[in-house]
Amino acid sequence: MRPNFLFISLLLGCVALTCFTKFDTVTPETFKGPIGLQLYSLRDQFKKDVAATLDQVRAFGISNVELAGTYGVATEKFKEQLDARGLKAVSAHFSYEQCRDHIEDVAREAKLLGLEYAGCAWIPHNDSFDEKTCREAAAVFNRAGEALAKHGIKFFYHTHGYEFLFYRDGTLFDLLMAETKPEYVRIEMDVFWIVHPGQDPVKLLEKYGKRFELMHVKDMRQGTPRGFTGHSDVTNNVVLGQGIIDWPAVFRAAKKAGVKWYFIEDESPTSVEQIPQSLRYLEKVKF
Repeated sequence: MRPNFLFISLLLGCVALTCFTKFDTVTPETFKGPIGLQLYSLRDQFKKDVAATLDQVRAFGISNVELAGTYGVATEKFKEQLDARGLKAVSAHFSYEQCRDHIEDVAREAKLLGLEYAGCAWIPHNDSFDEKTCREAAAVFNRAGEALAKHGIKFFYHTHGYEFLFYRDGTLFDLLMAETKPEYVRIEMDVFWIVHPGQDPVKLLEKYGKRFELMHVKDMRQGTPRGFTGHSDVTNNVVLGQGIIDWPAVFRAAKKAGVKWYFIEDESPTSVEQIPQSLRYLEKVKF
């Protein structure tokens, strides 16, 4: 019997097309990063009732948290309250002065809380952040990071916008990165405070890669005034996915860079209503 060459040609073509399609199509991923909540998001609620606010955090379905103080509760007692609700404190923010002058106290508190990371979220400065202040801060961070490393704790600096003033061929943030030692100083990218001074979080993640180990996921309202002050009206914090930030692109770059922890931080007065909506967005976002 003579073979049907037309049939065979069509069959081979279909096989080739199938193989090409299989390897050429990229299926979008959903967000799977370890997610937590920066408890500063509920600072007003904590002032009224610490226990009830921690109950609210657990009711969100969150089990990992980042701290910014213990709201008048002794460190040991605060840890007991976290443990009673199955909440794990992964990291915490400490003041610049604590990191500069009392780093062993920071280490002691971090160990009591069981932290993996301890960091600083604000460098005191006058009207404008400058080279001298940046270099001084880099030296403080290197010393703090080296001291904390001896206790098995990782030090980080949290971006806040003012570091992106222009400096030579780049920014003061570039200077800070050049002057700090990667083995002692990690960076927590607050995406809001990257976009606020006009920077691109994706490009920064690509440029500095593994320096970014933590991230604050916080969206920005359309029309938010930009600048280098490190300040913005808290109502400019909106539900993730409802602002101007391209989260799929950010998450792709963050995954490639190796970001280890993602913390929702919502400073708005309606954070209790917005946080569950942001969590739902993270459940469905594809990138």
